[in-house]
Amino acid sequence: MATDRLGGGRGRTVRSPLLIGCAVVVLAGCGAMPETGDVKAVDVSQTGDAQVQVYAVPPRAGASALEIVDGFLESMTSDDPDFQTTRTYLTKQAGRTWKPSEGTTVLAKAPNRIGPSYQEKERRPSETTYTLTGEQVAAVDSQSSYRPFAPTDYSQALHLVLEKGADGKQEWRIDVVPDGLVLGQSDFKRLYRPVNKYYFAAARAGSEPALVADPVYVRNRTDPVTRMDTATQTVRTLLAGPSNWLRPVVESRFPAGTTLRKGDVSLTPDDQNVLKVRLSKHADKADSVDCRMMAAQVLFTLRDLTAARVRQVELEGEHGSLCSLEADDTGDFEGGSGSGAPDSQYFVDEKGHVRRIPAGSKGLGDPEPVIGPLGAGPVAMGAVAVSRDEQRGAAVSADQRHLYVSSLVSESEAAAPVVASQAGKAEDRLSAPSWDGRGDLWVADRDPAGPRLLRLVGGDGKPQEVAVPDLGGGRIEALRLSADGVRIALRVTEGKHTTLRIGRVERRGSGATEQVSVEDLRTAAPQLTDVTAVSWSGRSRLVVVGKEEGGVQQVRYVQADGSTASSGVLPGVNQVTAVAAADDEQLPLMADTESDGIVKLSPGDNWQTVLKEGSSLVYPG
Repeated sequence: MATDRLGGGRGRTVRSPLLIGCAVVVLAGCGAMPETGDVKAVDVSQTGDAQVQVYAVPPRAGASALEIVDGFLESMTSDDPDFQTTRTYLTKQAGRTWKPSEGTTVLAKAPNRIGPSYQEKERRPSETTYTLTGEQVAAVDSQSSYRPFAPTDYSQALHLVLEKGADGKQEWRIDVVPDGLVLGQSDFKRLYRPVNKYYFAAARAGSEPALVADPVYVRNRTDPVTRMDTATQTVRTLLAGPSNWLRPVVESRFPAGTTLRKGDVSLTPDDQNVLKVRLSKHADKADSVDCRMMAAQVLFTLRDLTAARVRQVELEGEHGSLCSLEADDTGDFEGGSGSGAPDSQYFVDEKGHVRRIPAGSKGLGDPEPVIGPLGAGPVAMGAVAVSRDEQRGAAVSADQRHLYVSSLVSESEAAAPVVASQAGKAEDRLSAPSWDGRGDLWVADRDPAGPRLLRLVGGDGKPQEVAVPDLGGGRIEALRLSADGVRIALRVTEGKHTTLRIGRVERRGSGATEQVSVEDLRTAAPQLTDVTAVSWSGRSRLVVVGKEEGGVQQVRYVQADGSTASSGVLPGVNQVTAVAAADDEQLPLMADTESDGIVKLSPGDNWQTVLKEGSSLVYPG
């Protein structure tokens, strides 16, 4: 394993406790401890291997101030219960008040530490300060929500004093320390894992309940503070409510104040794959309908976490069983206004007509024209979007000036365009459209004289302009709505770069007077400075095509919170101009390329050419 630990470009090493108090590493699956041989450095940071376990040890007697700083930083990377050993590097007062669960600062590498000058040591022999520095790439808040950053300079001081120990001798200890943890990126990946907890999209008249993924990071194995296993930590965060970013557009059906029963630190299905979740007395307030929705939240949250598939969830209150829900009965909570059948694929052929590849063919069926004017009309189309129920299509003309909407299930005459752009250049006109899970149609007009984000309720009527307060001087180049209808992915050009941003779709009012805006834009995958294509893939991630500064094009998965995983990079494919993924993650990923036409990537396979001619291939949405 490579290394990224402590200071001044030096490698991080785990030292023998005979030399200095710090962490001891155990590798799962290793044999007995050797009785002979030299003491050697062991690197533990780089790979993010969850099998690596670090145990903290207290500082040695007479340790220098630098050793105390190094030992404290090392101990934070351990599974130390309640960080009790980690606190021994702090003064008694600081050890009592330090709050490690207040959040985590994630640096590109473990922090460097800059000590005082010789003159400063001479002037203040009984106190000293070390400054931790590095490049911050992310932060995890007290709600376990992750937020990535473009690399940002990080600097934080640790102040140390001499404190009398139990033996009466003076020992260096840290007395000023920020709450939370400071970890290098590789240690963070080793210690934490991304999970999704689920809430319901805020109710809208006539809409079906739709579950929305709220991504968080929880501790691998056992949380040092709560002693909970990963599944229990995740349910605990579910009960605590949605993250602040998502809270305005979702709701939980758990009554306020509901927690896990005191002392419950492990959630494991029984031998029938039934999971019993014991809740506090607050849960007794829920009626039968809300209780089933609560159970659905738990089922969706835990389905990827337990080794065995959870067949049923039973919720218990203070006075016994509240309700149960089987995994096979969660279809009512899927939402997304889909057709209920496997998705077809749609594209624009070389003549500008919209064609359909039938569902179930996994991209290999014979294309057929869609019904109606989009499939055989007089106007050549350049980009298409299909409603999630596959009843209607929307297409932008080849010159990108007009947007047309038409039925895909019945013949009709060509209708007048529903949106027109006045821009002079094609690239400044309309983006490809997108349907959300609530049946509304979205498109961006990129006219420099008046750029607009537009929504057509139900795909009909007068376009409504959607406010995007955080857009600043950027211009929306392309957009994709999530199936749940509460998030939007935007390609935004500002200056010389086009980046990916994710916004929250807020709705106020109802019916004809409903006002919609996109709030709190966040940059996703900030290391990608030139994003050329994006598509939602399932409930909580996107497929993104882009380049790092000075790098080559890559296709990778990005989580809905903007984080990326090292395993998220997909096999390379050349000159991708568009990408399409389905809500069903088992369906192939499709891409438009300049050299190979339309290609597909099935799970566990390599890219294959589907069509040499054609463009703008999409799944419904």
